[in-house]
Amino acid sequence: MTEIPKPLAQMAEDVLRTADGRAKTALSRKYAAAWQAARATGATPPIGTATPPDQPARPETPALLDPRDVPRRKPGTPEGRIAILHAVAHIELNAVDLHWDLIARFATTPMPIGFYDDWVKAADEESKHFNLMCDCLEAQGSHYGALPAHAGMWRAAEDTATDFMGRLAVVPMVLEARGLDVTPGMIRIFQQAKDAQAIDALNVIYAEEVHHVAYGSKWFHFLCGRDGLDPTPQFHDLVRRYFHSSLKPPFNEEKRAEAGLPPDFYWPLADSPAR
Repeated sequence: MTEIPKPLAQMAEDVLRTADGRAKTALSRKYAAAWQAARATGATPPIGTATPPDQPARPETPALLDPRDVPRRKPGTPEGRIAILHAVAHIELNAVDLHWDLIARFATTPMPIGFYDDWVKAADEESKHFNLMCDCLEAQGSHYGALPAHAGMWRAAEDTATDFMGRLAVVPMVLEARGLDVTPGMIRIFQQAKDAQAIDALNVIYAEEVHHVAYGSKWFHFLCGRDGLDPTPQFHDLVRRYFHSSLKPPFNEEKRAEAGLPPDFYWPLADSPAR
């Protein structure tokens, strides 16, 4: 029988405590492969418990700035396209940590084994996405860390550190769903530039992010059902509590529906800033 190196929550904590992006994602993919190999034999490996850090380890660069202070560059220029790739790389690295943190932080809440299968797979895919973006940056003569980045990416994790349902509502069902809205426009920018490597990488990300939003919706609905809660008003309440902005249309309604997000989840929040 294939065994995992240590309980899953402890593997998650190891990833969170690894600073370098390439090293973090290499460890993430190694641990994901070990989990998936064990599961393929029919095993149910131990989940265990962990003490995840309040903030994940991070490399010395990029400098993390308030979103208002991150320089804006014109997307039609080479510098602007590098800035887009860098921003996506930063988002993907944060997503790696967000998914492992979900496993580690809420490991004491009993969940079906499929929950862990889904989020290990999501963390593995986010690790691949980060590396795809780093490869694109390096092909352009740049690298992750060469530009400043958004300092607020971890705020959703901090705000929902003790609220399992809130974490699912805000991270996959709001933040990652936003990626479904904006990625087609990014793909068009690189199509105009005839950058096949970036187009291919962004298409991979676009296809796989639908699954991550769907995992969020599936397990949010599971928790609501287990607690006898109506999912739609519960979602609205949690987003208003934890998401510090209104949701911004236009929405990619087709992909959101594919991921299990009906319009009555997000449209009522479009002009409803957080309390």
